[in-house]
Formats: sequence, C-alpha cells, structure tokens
Amino acid sequence: MNALSVRTKLTAWYGGLFLLAGLVLVVINYLLVQGTLPDPARFATASLGSAADTVYGIPDNAVQAPAGVAVRLVSGSLDEYRSSTLSTLVVNSAIALVATAALAVLFGWLMAGRALRPLHDITSAARRLEAGKLDRRINLEGPPDELKELADTFDGMLDRLAESFDSQKRFVANASHELRTPLAVQRTLIEVAMADPEVAPELRKLGTHLLHTNERSERMIEGLLVLARSDRGLTARAPVRLDQVVASVVRATSAQAESAGVKVETRLRPRTVAGDPVLLERLVTNLLVNAITYNAKGGWVYAEVRGDPALEVRNSGAVVPPEAVPTLFEPFRRVAGAERTGDTRNAGLGLSIVRSVAHAHGGAAEAQPGKRGGLTVTVRLPS
Repeated sequence: MNALSVRTKLTAWYGGLFLLAGLVLVVINYLLVQGTLPDPARFATASLGSAADTVYGIPDNAVQAPAGVAVRLVSGSLDEYRSSTLSTLVVNSAIALVATAALAVLFGWLMAGRALRPLHDITSAARRLEAGKLDRRINLEGPPDELKELADTFDGMLDRLAESFDSQKRFVANASHELRTPLAVQRTLIEVAMADPEVAPELRKLGTHLLHTNERSERMIEGLLVLARSDRGLTARAPVRLDQVVASVVRATSAQAESAGVKVETRLRPRTVAGDPVLLERLVTNLLVNAITYNAKGGWVYAEVRGDPALEVRNSGAVVPPEAVPTLFEPFRRVAGAERTGDTRNAGLGLSIVRSVAHAHGGAAEAQPGKRGGLTVTVRLPS
C-alpha cells in the first residue's frame, strides 16, 4: 500500500466521522426544536379559551361557535408555521452539514498529508539507496512520537548496513590477494617442475591435471570476486560505448571461437550506457565465451547491440529445456548433458555474473531457448 492510498483512507475516515457526528448533531437539534415548539391544537385552544373567559355578559352558546372556528384557524396556521420552521431547519442544517463536511475533508486531506510526510521521507530515502551509496539518512526533526521512532530506527538500520558493506568490501579486497597468491605460487611450482625434461610421464600427466585444476580454481575465485563486486553495486558511473566493448571482446575471443569451430557474427549499432567499463566488459565476455563453449562444431554465435534490449547474444547448440532456463542464472548451475566445444575449466558462474552486473547497472538479463537449439540471452541497460 502506498502513501497516497493511506492518505486517502485517513481523509475518508476523517470526513466520515465528521459527517456522522454532524448527522447526530442535526438529529438532536431537530428533536430539541420540535419539542420546544408548542402543539398547535392545545396552544390555540388554551389561548382562545382564555380570551373567551374574559368576555362578560355574552352567553356561552354565543361564544362557542365562533371560538371553534377560531381554534381551527389558529391551529392550522400554527401547524403550518411549525412544519415550515422544521423544514427550514432541516434544509439549512443539511446545507451547513454538507459545506462543513467538504471543509472537513479538505482539512483532513491536508492534515493527513502533514502526518504522513515523514513516511514520504522514509520512502524517498529507501528508493535512493544503493549498495555503494549508503550515506543518506532521514534525520527526522520533531517530537519523539511513533514516526520519529520509525525514522530513527531506519537510520540505525542504514548505519548497520553501511558498516556491513564496508566490511564486505574489505573482505573482498583481502580475499582477492590472499586467494590469488597461493594459487599463483602453486601454478608456478608445477610449471617449473614440468619444465624438467627428466620428469617421468606419470608425473607430467599428474602435473597437467594439477594445472588444469589450478586454472579452474583461479577462474572460480575470479568469478566469485567479480560477482561479489557487482552485487555491491556501482560506486561510480561513466559513459561506456557498449558496441565498442562488444567489438573488443569479439576480437579477444576470436582464437577460442576458431579453435571451437564456431563462427561469430555481429551487428553493432552505436550505443552508450552509463556504468563500469570493467564490469560491462566482463558481462560481454561471459556471454560470448558461454555462447562459444556451449555450442557445436560448425555452429554460430550472433551478437547484436541496439536500443532495447541493449545487447542480445544468440548461439546454436544443444536444445535447452525451457524449465532449465531460469536455473542457468544461478551459480554453479549448468544444463545437464550440454555439449561443450571449448575447455571444461569454467566454474559455472558465467550467467550469474551477467545477471549481477546487469542489475548493478539498473538493468536486467533474460534468457530463452532457441527454436532450433542453443540459447538467446538479452541484456537491458539504461542509457
């Protein structure tokens, strides 16, 4: 429920309660006036009877006839006056009640807006928040009421989130060094040992397998670090020519595509997006490497940059079940039985990183199976 609907409901409650109170007041006023006005018949009889008693020397039968007519006349006039008075009272009260109810609704709307203004501030602050920009606070001024307590609680939560993200940044920075260094040393030692011409064939085979495992671990760690970095959001944005990034990545992966027997075609229109050039390059690289790796000999890859979506990468290959497509964006998930034309050293983080980078740029990544096999991945990015 948004703040506008809450404001409307509060206004309706204010106006409804005032209208109900006004109706009760009108009914009470009507009953009081009705009880105060005299009964026409009794008032006419009492008044004319007392006047007849003051006439001396006139026989009673001579007074009764004119008196009866006079009573009916006076009673009718008083009854008409009484009805007119009550009708006027009801009409004027209804007009006053409607006018006052309209003013009550107007003032209720204004008061509800003023009472809900802190909620608007809290909502605006929450919408402006990003993983890399947690320095905004509400700092609500006012008496220590429930809304002030809510705003202070929200500010305290933001303080804890900012501290948590700072801790995560430090952890990623430390992990980047502590995890890469041992693997680099291990790879160097294996390569030095395998460089000895007197190494036995069994040890050389073992060293090759260890290098394969070591490189896969390095790629997995690199992918996890990129995933953690993109999940934190962007600290800064710069104009990036997406078409130029795609062209550069296509050149960089041309050797892999040629080795896999896959033909890469492109259609690149000029498109500028605001973001991190390193993360965007990683997004494009993962898409093209995935499209080449999960393909078939003699297959094809088609990459297009345009308006919306900003990037689309299609490839041939094995048929992808529609129910398996959503799981491809989860870490370490692959389609069971999918054939590969490239190496097997990927860590299963490619599309997870693509989706995370797209979200960090305020966009989205989607996939759907191709009509004749393969996959189509679209990436939407704001200009």
